[in-house]
Amino acid sequence: MAAEDTASTRLGAGRQHLRPLKRRGLVLLRLTAIVFAVLVFCEFLIYYLVIFRCSWPAVKTPADAGGLGTPETVLRAMFLADTHLLGAVRGHWLDKLRREWQMERAFQTALWLLQPEVIFILGDVFDEGKWSSSQAWADDVGRFWKIFRHPPHVQLRAVAGNHDIGFHYQMNTYKIKRFEKVFNPERLFSWKGINFVMVNSVALEGDSCDICSGAEAELLEISHRLNCSREHFPLYRRNDANCSGEDAASPDEKYTPFKERYDALSQEASRKLLWWLRPRLVLSGHTHSACEVLHGADVLEVSVPSFSWRNRNNPSFIMGSVTATEYALAKCYLPCEDMVLTTYCTAAGGLVLLTLVHAGLVASPFHFGWNMLRKFKTT
Repeated sequence: MAAEDTASTRLGAGRQHLRPLKRRGLVLLRLTAIVFAVLVFCEFLIYYLVIFRCSWPAVKTPADAGGLGTPETVLRAMFLADTHLLGAVRGHWLDKLRREWQMERAFQTALWLLQPEVIFILGDVFDEGKWSSSQAWADDVGRFWKIFRHPPHVQLRAVAGNHDIGFHYQMNTYKIKRFEKVFNPERLFSWKGINFVMVNSVALEGDSCDICSGAEAELLEISHRLNCSREHFPLYRRNDANCSGEDAASPDEKYTPFKERYDALSQEASRKLLWWLRPRLVLSGHTHSACEVLHGADVLEVSVPSFSWRNRNNPSFIMGSVTATEYALAKCYLPCEDMVLTTYCTAAGGLVLLTLVHAGLVASPFHFGWNMLRKFKTT
């Protein structure tokens, strides 16, 4: 009997010892599940939840007005700007990882949900193209095609920006050809009866340099076929004082005068483009902020904000429904970086609290609230 009592006592002690281990295992499992759920939400699901709200704008066609004949074909075009893929010199590996993952998830989600037919990147595709070595350029290009991979039936076109080939005093034929080798060098892109002119605005210095003269001659040659214009530098404007919206320039930046040939095209180059090309619509990048400017009586210019968290907290892109005679635009916002960071910080605080409660260092807020309620009822 004594032996049986001893064995029974040991068995009971063993079971009591296993209970804390089992509770710890359950707590660890719960914490792991919470961490996994937060990661999935912040790095995947949030992009679907935000971009799912976007839709292609409706464009008026003759059929909508009761006209007869074949309905016009509508082209779905997506416009984004200033992706600034970091390079080998200024790009910290953590900054690269975070920003490029954000752009990859945003682009791939938009591609899957919205299914655009053509995508335009309006300059500054890379951050260090103006000085990168051949090897660094090849590495940056490889990362670009990984981030912005797309099906063969989707067209992708890019305009050279000052970070891709340098400002006027930095650019040369080698840098331009290097960029055009990656992205189709054609200036006039036509699809579904719609003409898009890709303008290398860095070359519109107006000083008759070889590159500038060649760019102007090419624009003159195709000017009579223009429908829409895409460029990197915005057309001339004094500043962003008249720009509005949540993704416009900050109040501190709005009234800063634009420097011609640096922040915007010169007045002379802007007049030439408007006269030569007679565009219906101009879309530009470079400023990283949104703006809409009306040139003359009917030429609308839309400055597209940066697509990267590195340049702004609330990146976005433009969705365009375009026909041979009409167009309609809509803006699609991406997840805000501060919202993602707030979610992570809130989850981290909750995990710390759960750990402290399990360790007995902090009273459970549920038990504390229940005890306070019971005391209130008894009084």
